[in-house]
Order: sequence, then C-alpha cells, then structure tokens
Amino acid sequence: ASDGQPLLRNPPKQGDTIVVWNMRRIWLLALAGALAVTFSSWGKKKKEEETQVLQLPKDPPSALTAETRRLVFQVTPLSAKGLLSQQTRDALKWLLHSSNGAAVVKLRAFVAGRGDLRRVRELVSETFTEHKLALPVLSVVQVGALPLEAAQVVMESTAVAKKDVSQYGLVYISGQGAPAGEPLDPVLPLAEQSMRWLATAVKAAGSEPGDVARITCFLSSLERFAEVRRLVESNYSGAALNFVQVQRAPARAVAACEAVARLRWNTGTAVHMLNPEGLAQSPQLSQIALIGAPKVILTGSQEAFGFQDADARLAFERLQKSLAQEGASLREVAFASLYPLSTRISEQVRKIRGEFYNGARPPAETMLPFQGLPSMDAGFAVDVVAVKE
Repeated sequence: ASDGQPLLRNPPKQGDTIVVWNMRRIWLLALAGALAVTFSSWGKKKKEEETQVLQLPKDPPSALTAETRRLVFQVTPLSAKGLLSQQTRDALKWLLHSSNGAAVVKLRAFVAGRGDLRRVRELVSETFTEHKLALPVLSVVQVGALPLEAAQVVMESTAVAKKDVSQYGLVYISGQGAPAGEPLDPVLPLAEQSMRWLATAVKAAGSEPGDVARITCFLSSLERFAEVRRLVESNYSGAALNFVQVQRAPARAVAACEAVARLRWNTGTAVHMLNPEGLAQSPQLSQIALIGAPKVILTGSQEAFGFQDADARLAFERLQKSLAQEGASLREVAFASLYPLSTRISEQVRKIRGEFYNGARPPAETMLPFQGLPSMDAGFAVDVVAVKE
C-alpha cells in the first residue's frame, strides 16, 4: 500500500469484472425502461386530463317525445345553502334520487337573484352526463323572488315513469290570472280568486282535486305567502306545488295559478279544448287542454333575440323546426308557456302567435311578464306541449 493504492483482500478477476459491468448495464436498461413507462403514463394521463378539461358540456335537446300516460311531476325543495351553482347541484341531486327510476324529460328552472342563468344549463348537462342519463329539454327563467330568503333556484321536473299513472291522458289548465289595478294591492285575495277559477277548470275537465299532479302559482308578491300556500294545500294536498314572484317590481298585482291533472275519461281525440262558463273567454287561447294522445312532445324554451316583430316571428319559426323534428307542428300545440319581459312585449306576442297556432283550436296558455332570461338581448321565451295527431 506504499504506492497509495487501496488494499483488496480478494481482488476481482477479469471474468468477475465483466459480470459486474453486465449487471450494471442490465440495471441501467431496466431503470431507463421504467422511466420511459412512467413518463409515457404521465404524459398520457396529462393529455387525457387536458382533453377532459377542454370538453364542452352537451346542449340539452330542443324537443323530446314522451308517453302521455306515464308522465309524473315534481318540484324541488327550496334551499338557502350556498349560491346558485351549489343550489342547482343540490336540486338536481334531489330530483335524480327521488325520481324512483322515472326518466326526467323536461326541467323548468326559476332562478332568483343575480346569478348567471347560463350556469344552470351547464350544470344540468354536466350532471346528467356524469350519471350517463339522456339530457332533458330545459327552460330557464329569472324571477323576482322565491319563498325562502337566499333561495336562488327551484326546479319543476316532468319525468316518464316505468308504468302508466293516468289511464286516459292529461289535463293542462291555463294560468287562472286574477289581476288588480295597483302593484301593491294584496295578493291573498287574488290567489283566492285564482283558486276558485282553477277549481272550476278542474271540475269542467271531469277531474277531481286528487287528480291534480302539479300547481304553479305566479304571484306579484310573496307577502302573506304562508297563507297563500295553506290555501292551495288545503284543496290540492297531493299535488307538487311551486310558488314564484314573477318580477322584483311588477307593474300590477296578480296571482295566476296553472295546473296539470290526470284525465279521467276517454275524449276520443288527440287533444280537446274546453272554455267553460265562469272562466275568461278569448278567441286567441283556450282555458283547458285535454290530451288523450298516446304521446306528447315537450320543448325547451326558445328565445326571441331582439324586440321587433320579425324577431318574435323568428323565435316561433325556430320552435316550429324543433317540433317538426319530432313529427309535429305549432298547429298541434296543446299548452304554451310564454315568458315576456314586459307588458309591451306581451302585446307583441299576442299579435304574432296567432300566425302560427291553429285558430280553430288555440292552445291553453300561461303568459305573464318575468324578470329575465339567459340571453341579455332576449325579449321573451316560449316552450310548449304538443301532440302527435
């Protein structure tokens, strides 16, 4: 060791050195392969994540066909937890959990507050896609308020049950509007009048209060709401109930309650319109639609982009195309829901709609001014229930 070299008790032979180098070479090759696999997997995973992030949610369909006798109706409970996105997710979760296997085919969302209404559409698409469910048609409308402080959304669901729930079909009843002259007039007396007219309509259709499946009451104010709700519940305890204040500052006081009920008799026709005595009479609309057709077509809301007559006509023309894809037309509409944003636009709609409806058999309808729509330049929106003749 005097020359500075380390002492080796058992110095390697030449063959041993070759073995060591071969083992090192094998180890390095194995390490390189493992790293290559790791980086490849990481890159593939990153690419998949990027692809998932870039995927846009699907748009809900514009129209769907459903079996009339199997339609069931629900209204989500109100919640003050979180903001619009969380409340929308919670409402959808509740709906899917409580549907008992029924396939949701239509959603109508009423949104209060100043949240982005387009977010509701995105969340509906995301939720149904995650659960591998077919997307429903969708209507989203902004209202003035909901009956729970901090509640921002309530949803109405129409779903197809696994078996028939109505032997003969459905009854759609127009909103029975009871207006007053001043915006601050009390709503409770107006709601009482609306309910009297609704009872007249249910009886004229040949149905019983227990046949009513859903009632939606559009109100100018939620003052004394508890009394309004008790009034409705006392007569229709088995119905899914919904109450909304249509605008933050309505031009006049109003209460208008619409309903869907089970049909008790065979009309012998796809759709039969009624305008019984005791209810408002108009050549432009019917008060009651009795739907005996085996199938109905449900649409999502179609918006009119702009405020001119031509814009209104274009909205109805787009709706016509959606119905045509399902084998129907606006002349077969049984019930229409219209959401104008002002009284002036309401008058415009009344003038234009007759160009598309069946004048000999105009549909039942609910139309009141609402607070807003998803598109900033929209003047009104419309969705319909049509039949296949």
